[in-house]
Amino acid sequence: MTRTSQSDMSPEMLDRLGECERRIGYEFSDKSWLHAALMHASGADHRLASNERLEFLGDAILGFVVCDMLFERYPEYLEGDLTKIKSIVVSRQTCAKISQAMDLNDLLIVGKGMASSPSVPESLLADVFESLVAAIYHDGGLDEARRFIKKYIWPEVKLAVAGDSGGNYKSLLQQLAQREFGTTPVYKLIDEKGPDHSKCFKVAAQLAGNNYEPAWGKNKKEAEQRAANNALSEIQGEDVPFPSE
Repeated sequence: MTRTSQSDMSPEMLDRLGECERRIGYEFSDKSWLHAALMHASGADHRLASNERLEFLGDAILGFVVCDMLFERYPEYLEGDLTKIKSIVVSRQTCAKISQAMDLNDLLIVGKGMASSPSVPESLLADVFESLVAAIYHDGGLDEARRFIKKYIWPEVKLAVAGDSGGNYKSLLQQLAQREFGTTPVYKLIDEKGPDHSKCFKVAAQLAGNNYEPAWGKNKKEAEQRAANNALSEIQGEDVPFPSE
């Protein structure tokens, strides 16, 4: 593919690329890869200068990394379960959602006709996420591409897995506990507050001698689900979604 060298870019374009790096959380050694990833066919001199080839490669890298993540994280899931979750996670809707969350709409390089449009098509936003994956792979290697994918895709994996189990974090924690520790989690009521007709409950999950961040809920069932979610996040080295303080 044809790429514009960094030395040929205007100061305004370099500023745009720098802003994109800030939003996506990755700094390119060779900014021509980022420029190529943002280049829609409508803004390119010819098709080979657009991000279409990067999109093709990024789609394959994304699929591989997600499959590898699911294979390692969910050894109890059958092939059909893994396939269903993967199809959600790498869908164009999910890729577009991530691009929107990174606020890439105004950084894409498009033709005048598309630039005057009030909104960016979802398909274009999905394409640019895949293009960024391939650009980072070329610039920094597979480990950097994997790190980028994990940062933005892992929350979507958790949502897909939770949706597959009906949002039952207690069930997910029990599966993990039995697989990793050969035991089951225990839920302990830590505190409660409010009048009898409108109480809130604070519950903590305990597993294999470890106490995890408690969570508040408007009933014990909700508090236990949130406590299980906190425990899963802590075990996976992530920030808890329901801090108790």
